[in-house]
Amino acid sequence: MQMTCRDRNRIALQSDLLAAGALGVPNLLLMTGDRPERGDHADATPVFDLTSSGLMRAARALRDDGLLLSGRAVDPPPRYLLGAVDTGSGAPDRLAAKVDDGAEFVQTQFVFDVPAFRAWLARVRDLGLDRRCGILAGVGPVRSLRALEFIAAIPGVVVPDGLVRRLRGVPADRVAAAGMAACAETVAELCELPGVAGVHVMSVGLERGVPEILAAAGLTPLAPR
Repeated sequence: MQMTCRDRNRIALQSDLLAAGALGVPNLLLMTGDRPERGDHADATPVFDLTSSGLMRAARALRDDGLLLSGRAVDPPPRYLLGAVDTGSGAPDRLAAKVDDGAEFVQTQFVFDVPAFRAWLARVRDLGLDRRCGILAGVGPVRSLRALEFIAAIPGVVVPDGLVRRLRGVPADRVAAAGMAACAETVAELCELPGVAGVHVMSVGLERGVPEILAAAGLTPLAPR
């Protein structure tokens, strides 16, 4: 379950936290959220009563101490795993702060440049963050040249020239297949990196393609317990 601070105050956010616990939602991903002017409701009034760090601390206090921000006790407290997001590049200082606030897993932005991600991950390991937080590398297939332009413009995402040439070098009706293959190769590479706990496959509009990507990467479903 994803939660953002953009359009809800702390009362509504804590209500959502309680609802998630009541419904047995096992994992929460907590984010600040983009400003409304970046979406299709540009005139909406932003709230941002809490930052993602403040929401993380509130969720942790509710779960671990059974306390709302008002100090009111909740019994029984909800139970869930808390997650955050990170670009997966640059200095890992912000990730360290999120882990200190309570993040137990982190989903990164799209990873296309594996060597650059490997360098970032080395700094994460140097700080011991991979032992305190599960690192889920974000991956996804580029299924059209239009999608390539959109993804390349996302802040924090680096699309290597080699991948650009690979996708532009095939006929238009083969771009999607090439993008799926490239994604599977990236998943296989990432799974070999020490410190990577898993991958977060973002295949928007083609969710049914996720098993295909994982199979091509050599990953097989876990046996039923």
